[in-house]
Amino acid sequence: MWRHIASNALTFLVVLVFLLGGVLIWAQNTYVSEGPLEQPICVQVERGTNFRRVSDNLARDGAVSSAALLRVGADYAGKTSELKAGSFLVPEGASMEQIVDIVTRGGASTCGTEVVYRIGITRASVQVRELDPATGRFEEIAEFNPEEDAAPAEYIDVKAETDTRYRVALAEGVTSWQIVQELGQIDILDGDIEETPAEGSLAPDSYEISTGDNRSELLARMASAQDRILAEAWSNRQDGLPLASPEEALILASIIEKETGTPEERFLVSSVFNNRLEQGIRLQTDPTVIYGITKGEGVLGRGLRQSELRRETPWNTYVIDGLPPTPIANPGRASIEAALNPDDTGYIFFVAKTLDPSDGHNFAETLAEHNENVAAYRALEAQREN
Repeated sequence: MWRHIASNALTFLVVLVFLLGGVLIWAQNTYVSEGPLEQPICVQVERGTNFRRVSDNLARDGAVSSAALLRVGADYAGKTSELKAGSFLVPEGASMEQIVDIVTRGGASTCGTEVVYRIGITRASVQVRELDPATGRFEEIAEFNPEEDAAPAEYIDVKAETDTRYRVALAEGVTSWQIVQELGQIDILDGDIEETPAEGSLAPDSYEISTGDNRSELLARMASAQDRILAEAWSNRQDGLPLASPEEALILASIIEKETGTPEERFLVSSVFNNRLEQGIRLQTDPTVIYGITKGEGVLGRGLRQSELRRETPWNTYVIDGLPPTPIANPGRASIEAALNPDDTGYIFFVAKTLDPSDGHNFAETLAEHNENVAAYRALEAQREN
């Protein structure tokens, strides 16, 4: 009898072990397999919340099939205590494993509302945007110029939210003076800027910021980024260029940046200026004349006068030989790389194709060809005036 009972107990234990093993295999497969989410969602993790509440919300929103299994998996991975506050984009079909990684990884929020402080060449703006998880695109909620407009309610409201994301976006070709002026208008930043950074030393890019960040420390981040970009480009430069140092490359890059708004033309424009430097021909570029007038403090807002083209300033490349003493703007990575890797051409002239700068330029190797291109452009100007 006892042998029969023992045999049944052993059989039961074997069956139980197999059942538990099957459950564990199912749970593991469910945890790492594609989830039930049919379209992306934005998950908000509030500061001070816990994993139980987050997992329950995810189950409610249809992102996971089991809140309990999500918690068990997170606990087994040792991530239950690593929950990060913020707004996070959970993609369609994300597994429980992927979701746990998303809400514990940290870093900037990846969805929800963001404020972008744009510093452009002719104007600055503040843009409030919200990500549509279904399309992955940001939809504009409000936009205003902080120097001219009162902050709208939408901006004031999102500043009160704890998960709002903030960025400063610098356009390629802005001057250091413009950057300093506009950073002073950003009301979530702290600290005074004692000195305007050297022209060309700040990398145009998008920078994550947070409430209370120091303005001078942000400028230091921009300068460090530009140092890295310039050092990398200089180490990968073409041989035999008429540029003696990374500083000269930065000067030329700033001129290229101001001369063309057409990305694919940068290497052609670079070839013109490198060829001129190589042959000892003056650069004769209008943006340097403009910088000699404005020193980068604002936009000229009109055409150049003949007297200004003849006036001698350290930056007027119609009257000085070689490069000006400093950059005339902050060039982006593409212009820096173009300055140091010009196309192999014989071009030494270029002029706009049309009255629309986005249409690019006509390039020429000889003065006769260039004069023909200039005549065609003058004809377009005459048509517009008539």
